[in-house]
Amino acid sequence: MTPDWLDLPELRSWDSPRQVLRLPPETDVPLTDRVRSLINTPSFHRLTRISQLGLVATVYPGATHTRWEHSLGVYRLALQVLRAISGLEEMELAITADEAKALLVAALLHDIGHWPFCHPIEDLRLTGVQPHEALAESLLEGEEFRDILQQQWQLKPADVASVIHPREGQPRRLIHRLLSGPIDIDKLDYLDRDSLHAGVPYGRHFDRQRLIGALCLGESLDSLAITEKGKTAAELMVVARYVMFSEVYWHSTVRSATAMLQRAVFELGQMQGESNPDFGSLLASWNLLSEAEWIERLRHQAEGSAARPLVEGLFGRQRRLFKRVAQYHAHESPELHGLLSRRPYPQLVQCSHSLSRRLTAALGRTVEPIEVLIDAPPVGLEVQFRLPVRMRDGSYRLLGDLSPLVQGLATQQFDDIVKRVRIFVAPQWRDAVARLPLAELLHQAIADIRI
Repeated sequence: MTPDWLDLPELRSWDSPRQVLRLPPETDVPLTDRVRSLINTPSFHRLTRISQLGLVATVYPGATHTRWEHSLGVYRLALQVLRAISGLEEMELAITADEAKALLVAALLHDIGHWPFCHPIEDLRLTGVQPHEALAESLLEGEEFRDILQQQWQLKPADVASVIHPREGQPRRLIHRLLSGPIDIDKLDYLDRDSLHAGVPYGRHFDRQRLIGALCLGESLDSLAITEKGKTAAELMVVARYVMFSEVYWHSTVRSATAMLQRAVFELGQMQGESNPDFGSLLASWNLLSEAEWIERLRHQAEGSAARPLVEGLFGRQRRLFKRVAQYHAHESPELHGLLSRRPYPQLVQCSHSLSRRLTAALGRTVEPIEVLIDAPPVGLEVQFRLPVRMRDGSYRLLGDLSPLVQGLATQQFDDIVKRVRIFVAPQWRDAVARLPLAELLHQAIADIRI
């Protein structure tokens, strides 16, 4: 039976679009009047002024594409995937027409809650800082979107919010997994688009069309799987994700800039109340700003504070990034990597203070605590890659059980392999600190705070 959601105007527009937007690389996004209504809202337009990759542009200058472009790309993939899976057996039971509409809207609006540099700041898990999904839900409930959703889409804001960020305990439907899962439309777009704009091949060397064509239902109507013909394409996507994290998202210089931003925000939050820092009050009024406005607000807030050299080194007239003096890989330095990985951020700051004292004693010159940064894998792990494969006999097996490559790159080892512990210092200290037995001093610093 053909699903009734194939009759939605957005899906019909795929074959004969009357309105289109063109995205790189030479890709048309078909629009309908009600899609354009969502695009024309101020909250969606704000995404034209928020970069997709933020500080990655310090290394890859072409990586200045926006959340707006990415959101349209994800919406286009939602159309493509719904069309591709429409002929699968029982699909009319797995996704209703209202769910298909909710998925299309969620694909378009999934990033409306993003504020500048929110991912590295959310990684700190600071008191009072709400996740960007909470802001998205608040915006959807507001007058700006509520009337469009109810009158033009016949949807409640909660229908869309639940696809973007299902609440704990809420049953997960297939549409949730299509937007956020092992193979999801968000990931399929950002790997390809980030690679394109960064000017690297890593995120584009997998067969996206083959992967979409191999999608099928899992053992239940609320799960997603691939057929055996998509196995190689899925393996290549895992490799693409691994290399993009290794060479782009967690590039050493990108992480230097990230560590500087994180420490600056932490220091400024501490100034709001030393005994009970209120990071939420510092950032809450900033989260609807454009990226340029957010940076100016940060620079203003940092004036006269210890964080000023960090902020000006990132966003001032002359870039002055901290320099890496050591890095510790899970396989080569398992003890130090294990001691510092996934620690609460305040503990890393304490450790950097202790290390600065050790460096001061070793050098006979004062190394300020703000001049030493410890960058380590954050508390939260990346989404694990557990993808069922439907075998020719109708049984299901996990891709990781069929592929040693996936087993090595897509389990918990992913974070340990890709994300290294790194020590950065202010540029004037690089040569002097590099001559010291830093691993020994770091062990002592860790012992000082009893991690």
